[in-house]
Amino acid sequence: MRKTKFAQGEHYHIFNRGNNKQNIFLNDRDYARFLFLILHLQSENVFTNISYSISYFIKHRVFIKIKNENKFSKNKVVNLISFTLMPNHFHMILEELAKDGISNYMQRIQNAYTKYFNDKYDKIGHLLQGPFKDVHIENNGQLLYLSCYVHKNPKELKSWRSKEYLYEWSSYWDYIKGNRWGQLLVPNIILDQFKNISEYKNFVTQSSAKENLEEKYIINME
Repeated sequence: MRKTKFAQGEHYHIFNRGNNKQNIFLNDRDYARFLFLILHLQSENVFTNISYSISYFIKHRVFIKIKNENKFSKNKVVNLISFTLMPNHFHMILEELAKDGISNYMQRIQNAYTKYFNDKYDKIGHLLQGPFKDVHIENNGQLLYLSCYVHKNPKELKSWRSKEYLYEWSSYWDYIKGNRWGQLLVPNIILDQFKNISEYKNFVTQSSAKENLEEKYIINME
């Protein structure tokens, strides 16, 4: 039984990782599949022929535009504020819009991706380390801190240190270089607190997130 009672209008840090710390993304197509899910399953719409959308993304680095995007946005059960996908785990900041929105959204994502991964790689059993983890974001300071924490995750990868904002599988790219996803990503609750993009980038760079393990908002993945 989940202890957290998600409340509409509230924000939450959502995260999970591979069972036994195994990698859950083995190539770009895997990352793209999960990215498609976290963007498009914010609405309870049913999507078919996802493989075609993924192939289109691999070639063009954008997804096929959603039909009736305005209607889709009005039907969202969550808002996606930020995200980062790492080889063996993921982080998101979400806003609950509808009753049971986050729970239903995450259940659809995890079930769909596990089925895809197990079918593709001829695996059985649990891909992820149980139910997703969640932390209620209680104030604006914690929200800003966790934005930095999520966006600095790619520094764990040697080849991305000091250039985390260029990491394709993170919304940090969208905050700094321009929102690739339109209404599917809602960064303004963070960005509107800064004079410009450079100020936000400096804020992330100078943040102690991912630096000091004693910080009160560090999330223990164990």
